Amino acid sequence: MIKKYPYELSGGERQRVAICRALINQPELILADEPTGNLDSKSGKIVIEALNRIYNEYKKTIVMVTHDPQIASNCSRILFLKDGNILDVLEKNGDQEEFYQRILGRMAEL
Repeated sequence: MIKKYPYELSGGERQRVAICRALINQPELILADEPTGNLDSKSGKIVIEALNRIYNEYKKTIVMVTHDPQIASNCSRILFLKDGNILDVLEKNGDQEEFYQRILGRMAEL
């Protein structure tokens, strides 16, 4: 990846480079807008694992926007938004699969 031009990188490689660039100045907050939106499932998993590692190892706050409940289930807190208003907040207090099912249930209600 080091000896490639940006146009030669895959979507997943570009996302990982973007994450590295975001960390250069050691921010306390990282904003991620649909970080897996245009990626295949394998690349998306790698990006989410990288964000989880940043959160756990470097104690960085990550605010992520996603429409994918499976990706959202990796988070510790979910805010459901509509037209700029917070409709509900879910906190993870179980395992990922349980949280995923809670997210799906809440989405069906909203």
